[in-house]
Amino acid sequence: MIIANDATVKGGAYYPVTVKKQLRAQEIAMQNRLPCIYLVDSGGAYLPRQADVFPDRDHFGRTFYNQAIMSSKNIAQIAVVMGSCTAGGAYVPAMADENIIVRKQGTIFLAGPPLVKAATGEEVSAEDLGGADLHCRKSGVSDHWALDDHHALHLTRKVVRNLNYQKKLDVTIEPSEEPLFPADELYGIVGANLKRSFDVREVIARIVDGSRFTEFKAFYGDTLVTGFARIFGYPVGIVGNNGVLFSESAKKGTHFVQLCCQRNIPLLFLQNITGFMVGREYEAEGIAKDGAKMVAAVACAQVPKITLIIGGSYGAGNYGMCGRAYSPRFLYIWPNARISVMGGEQAANVLATITKDQRAREGKQFSSADEAALKEPIIKKFEEEGNPYYSSARVWDDGIIDPADTRLVLGLSFSAALNAPIEKTDFGIFRM
Repeated sequence: MIIANDATVKGGAYYPVTVKKQLRAQEIAMQNRLPCIYLVDSGGAYLPRQADVFPDRDHFGRTFYNQAIMSSKNIAQIAVVMGSCTAGGAYVPAMADENIIVRKQGTIFLAGPPLVKAATGEEVSAEDLGGADLHCRKSGVSDHWALDDHHALHLTRKVVRNLNYQKKLDVTIEPSEEPLFPADELYGIVGANLKRSFDVREVIARIVDGSRFTEFKAFYGDTLVTGFARIFGYPVGIVGNNGVLFSESAKKGTHFVQLCCQRNIPLLFLQNITGFMVGREYEAEGIAKDGAKMVAAVACAQVPKITLIIGGSYGAGNYGMCGRAYSPRFLYIWPNARISVMGGEQAANVLATITKDQRAREGKQFSSADEAALKEPIIKKFEEEGNPYYSSARVWDDGIIDPADTRLVLGLSFSAALNAPIEKTDFGIFRM
């Protein structure tokens, strides 16, 4: 896991979303037992937003807590000081297992020259206060002295080489095969119009080895597609949407997730879901308890879970299909996708109906013009907030990916996820 500061943006200072992104990166590293390499060039916390980055549990201090915990779990922490490490930022290299500092460029200090002068009256240069020579020759804060950035990265590779780590897999591996169908056909299969339906099997055929997919319960609960395949030789259990989730679909999904947990097979969720079926008939059949079974199974599953949103991701369907709240190891989204509690038009209709009923109780009119005026900003708001770029900007996902790159991204993600041993899954109570 590489975490790099960009000093060209506000001096690499930590904004609230910067902290959130770094904590997510560390979470990925911890879950998947990935060594962390910090390329440090930061002025520390962004002072005008200090209340949003400093005091709370999941603020800036949590990054150093995570470093300590990961180091205690033998997850390597390596820092490369390529610029300023000021104030809290100084603890990134100080808490690393090993660190490298670039001469006449990297600096580490709890207080920079301006603060030192203000506090003590001492005038000192940044290099004399916390440069490479000081920390490698005198203080011992740094371990390796680098001539420049390229030399620093060369030394980093040597550090990684000496980690003495060997990956142990809990799954069987087979030779990788390319799919029979080209990946760029995905653009035409899915498209930008989410109201146009498509068969998720067509997507699966373009990302799995040899386009081979062994379907499970093919004729039962057919709005949910489940089955086994391999991606770059790794075994995966795939759960994909082909419509709204009915009771049969939810029970099928629950059964399949249990199978994968029993067999230590990682799960891939392909989300294109409007939610669970609603209505009097379906409530009477127990859609709530059947949907809850699937949600519980997904929540409890300890096998690596990876989620890809390929279309809509709405309401409780997001939960049953391993949305962000269900801790998938990685969650990616396609640029055509949308994510909301419901569609904008549906939300506008619901709020318009409520308003219309309220006006009727008050004996007031609610004209079609009033309805249109109410609906327009709601639809616009949902369209804006459901956009994948809005989602990614808030770290609701782990990145927008080109559909044609999906197979490669998933292969790398499953490889990373299998770095960690697969834990035994214990399920809670399923309401029958």
